[in-house]
Amino acid sequence: MAAKVSAFILTLSTLWGSRVVSGVLSTPTNVRLTSSNLNLVLRWDPPDPPVSGLLYTTEYSSPTQDYKVGCANISTLECDLTNFPNSIFRYGKYTGRVRAQLGTNSSAWMGSNQITMDRDSIIGAPNVSLFANGASIEVSIKDPVFRISELRSVYHLATYNITYWKAGQKEKAQSSSTLQNRVVLNDLAPWTKYCVQVQINTGRNPNHSVPSAAVCESTDNEEEAPWVAAVVTFVVMATAVAVVAAAVVYRKRISNFLCPKDALPQHFKEYLLAPPNSSMYLDMRNSRPPKEVFDPVSIVAGGGTLEEGLPLEASGTSCSKQPDTT
Repeated sequence: MAAKVSAFILTLSTLWGSRVVSGVLSTPTNVRLTSSNLNLVLRWDPPDPPVSGLLYTTEYSSPTQDYKVGCANISTLECDLTNFPNSIFRYGKYTGRVRAQLGTNSSAWMGSNQITMDRDSIIGAPNVSLFANGASIEVSIKDPVFRISELRSVYHLATYNITYWKAGQKEKAQSSSTLQNRVVLNDLAPWTKYCVQVQINTGRNPNHSVPSAAVCESTDNEEEAPWVAAVVTFVVMATAVAVVAAAVVYRKRISNFLCPKDALPQHFKEYLLAPPNSSMYLDMRNSRPPKEVFDPVSIVAGGGTLEEGLPLEASGTSCSKQPDTT
């Protein structure tokens, strides 16, 4: 029985000896500090062999400040220290470290490499768009987005290395360098497809940026494009001027054509202006007004008579109701 217990203890010690020694866990491995587009991320691998249920705490420091806590009690294998922007400076130097935790047990701290933000940060690819104009191509470049600043605020003298070539002939590519983010490629062959790729060179960061994706565009006919547009514009303007001038000069004719004035035949005019010769019309025109026929009327009131031709008020009488004589 004692032998079995001893064997069990020996096996348990073999399995856990590399993980926990005197209550201390093994440290995380491959701890590294990285930067891309001026972010700051601490990454690591779990202890070897790994233990389930581990949590991690990270810290970071610079030559001007002691270690400060970054992410605490996390289960992931990375911590984005850029989430603490008040402590990250675009020209700063930083070192990180991480430890594992399991319950009340903690591993020792495992340190990382040192990062100088503006010298070691990997710069992402710029965004490139093309616009063809005759036998020229305009290249428009947009800088990658930085986490804690902008590219021109950190790298004041950054240049764009532009490489361009005919489609399918990259081995014959040509290059140019400029500070401007809008460049025109001249003297290109007409009706030809060109591809363009751009990298950023900061001068202070020893590495160029990630190259942009190759973008392609076709040129037009350099001789035809400008004068065709000019001729079309001239024809349209000349036509408009001619129409306006004709409308002014021939406005009366145009008005008569659109609104014609019809004239009556002469015999219609004579017939309408001649006096009527109807006998009825002549009798009506020469007849005298008819004589009015009427009978005189007398109004009797109060047994008396009103004088003919005098109003009722002038006679001094009034109307009164007479009693029935029936």
